[in-house]
Amino acid sequence: MTTRLFGFAGGDAGRWQVLSMNTLAGEPLATARAIDVLEGDTCQTQARRWVLRGITSNERYVTREEKENLVAKQQGLGRPQSTCAAMIPLRKSVDWWALTQDERRKIFEDQSRHIAIGMNYLPAIARRLHHCRDLGPDEPFDFITWFEFAEADMAAFDEMLKALRASPEWQYVDREMDIRLRLA
Repeated sequence: MTTRLFGFAGGDAGRWQVLSMNTLAGEPLATARAIDVLEGDTCQTQARRWVLRGITSNERYVTREEKENLVAKQQGLGRPQSTCAAMIPLRKSVDWWALTQDERRKIFEDQSRHIAIGMNYLPAIARRLHHCRDLGPDEPFDFITWFEFAEADMAAFDEMLKALRASPEWQYVDREMDIRLRLA
């Protein structure tokens, strides 16, 4: 069975060295020098400054054509050249969650072009989305997106984030961290 539950443990030691932790909206996380990505139930037993949890799930706002294009172009995590990573935990506002699924889709893609923007940076930037909200109301974020890329693609990654954050969708973000990492 494929692991769907992941934990991101921030502390003094870990596989990924923290280069920066920037709070863009809402409360910050406690400072960590390193992050480990943990699979399954091990994420609940780790003693760290903090552990954020999320599960992988189906794509919720994509059409069949978009999904097929993503699968054809996207590459997986753990590629040898991907020595840089970014962890972006975020929470959306109550107003976002009050919208219906089709209203969120209109903002997500029709207005903000979230998928279209991301497609421009594949396959150089690999990503895995984790849903936190599905684990219960005590999770501090709704989503954690984990990105991996080569150092040469860092400027492209920043360009992608700038485009996404300038979109109408980001008006609904009320907590966001941008954590940059390098493979230790």
